[in-house]
Amino acid sequence: MSKKSKNGTRKQVAGGLDSGVERRMGQMLLPMVAGIAATKADLTSWVHDQGMEALHLLLGWDVEDLAGNKGKHREDRTHYRWGRTKGELSFGGRRVQLWRPRVRLVGGGGEAPLPSFEAFQLEDPLPARVINQILVGVSTRGYESSLERPLERVKSRGTSKSAASRHLVAETRSKLSSFLCRRLEEIDLLAMMVDGIEIGGHSVVVSLGITRDGTKVPLGLRLGSTENAALCISMLQDLLSRGLRIEGRILCVIDGGKGIRKALDDVLGDLVVVQRCRLHKIRNVQSHLPKSRHAYALGTMREAYRMTQVALARKRLQGLVAWLESSGYDEAAASLREGLEETLTVLKLELPDPSGVPSPRRTPSRT
Repeated sequence: MSKKSKNGTRKQVAGGLDSGVERRMGQMLLPMVAGIAATKADLTSWVHDQGMEALHLLLGWDVEDLAGNKGKHREDRTHYRWGRTKGELSFGGRRVQLWRPRVRLVGGGGEAPLPSFEAFQLEDPLPARVINQILVGVSTRGYESSLERPLERVKSRGTSKSAASRHLVAETRSKLSSFLCRRLEEIDLLAMMVDGIEIGGHSVVVSLGITRDGTKVPLGLRLGSTENAALCISMLQDLLSRGLRIEGRILCVIDGGKGIRKALDDVLGDLVVVQRCRLHKIRNVQSHLPKSRHAYALGTMREAYRMTQVALARKRLQGLVAWLESSGYDEAAASLREGLEETLTVLKLELPDPSGVPSPRRTPSRT
């Protein structure tokens, strides 16, 4: 047999062995996987049974506390047992149904609540489970399939797309409301960014604080039909009423919106030091230019904003204004000229580099 044919035979044998090993390994692993799945289902069932047993025990104690021991007469009885009814609690990301006892007041006073059952209902983990699933990439449509298989003997609900959406909205609204009502005394504020964004046809004004250690902290927001001064004033006054400390002058980064500027002047007055947002300014200038001129305007403005000397940065921007006017782009030139000095506020303040490394001196390039 030739050397080539021997090598080919060896490869075929090796391939056959590999395939055989993989097949046998698969046959060995399949029962293991099935066992793991069955064990998980059995564990879920066991946890459910233990939980239900403990809950029924607690509910039984509540009944005894209210109505006394069953079958024993009491002269001072204020409650009596009144059968049972179906109730719902959260379990495994679902709403499950269970039987709970009922207790009524003596003399027709109505049904009395069971403390344990009400406590479990108040601490409902279902909305939190929904929002956690969606945050890791599960859609509302696929929420039900992401949960453990429900127990066949237990009726459940609350896993449909609409239910998951309602839970998500409710949990988000609750967390957002709590977050936007928190006290702000502990925030060591150094600067504040205020901006308006359009969402679903509504204007949302957002304030973001920057602390002395550089941490960004969302402070508040207001929803309205337009980004007007009244909306911005309401938000700023709310921040102060929640204890936000503004000691001395504060750097405020804003766009060119007149409503935000007026609100800052009315509420904070002379304490405000305005830095116009450079990104907004670049976008505004580009919006008045053809795409063929975007790169040049962007490069020139970025070069100016990276400079460490105010005079050189101002000269570079003024040069761009002159070029825009000479090229017939009057609207772009007017947009750049408006608020030009306030785009250089940070340079005028000569703030230190947070890295501790001095920034290199840059000079404008020649065009």
